[in-house]
Amino acid sequence: MIDILRQAGAIPFRHDPDGLRVLLITSRDTGRWVIPKGGIEKGFTAAQAAAQEAYEEAGVKGIISEMMLGIYTYSKRLSSGVARPTTVEVYALQVEKLLKKWPERSERRLKWMAVAKAVRLVQEPGMAILLRRLEEIEIAKSAMAYP
Repeated sequence: MIDILRQAGAIPFRHDPDGLRVLLITSRDTGRWVIPKGGIEKGFTAAQAAAQEAYEEAGVKGIISEMMLGIYTYSKRLSSGVARPTTVEVYALQVEKLLKKWPERSERRLKWMAVAKAVRLVQEPGMAILLRRLEEIEIAKSAMAYP
């Protein structure tokens, strides 16, 4: 039986004059557009791990949702070259602070963009679904705030 790896990820977002924006980063190996994600260290909840990954990989801090947006799966290529099925538990992170320095700053590119563009750029279909889900939630929240 193949062990399934478990990771936590964050979709960093903010509202600007043009509307909802999400932050994507490039992966270190292939340069494809992804969300910050990584393993869940002992003693961390998945939400805490997602917030930590957002800091380490994208240099952002903010309010992490305790409620998961959802889960997507992908095939993670390990350093040995072997591909392993991996589930990513994804949380929304409302960005409050953009840091000037962070651990993986020199290893990745970052880009703020509209959800529609992010959906076109990501390769994992499950990630695209969760980007759209975040957009739906934010639209519903703004509708409730302005009756």
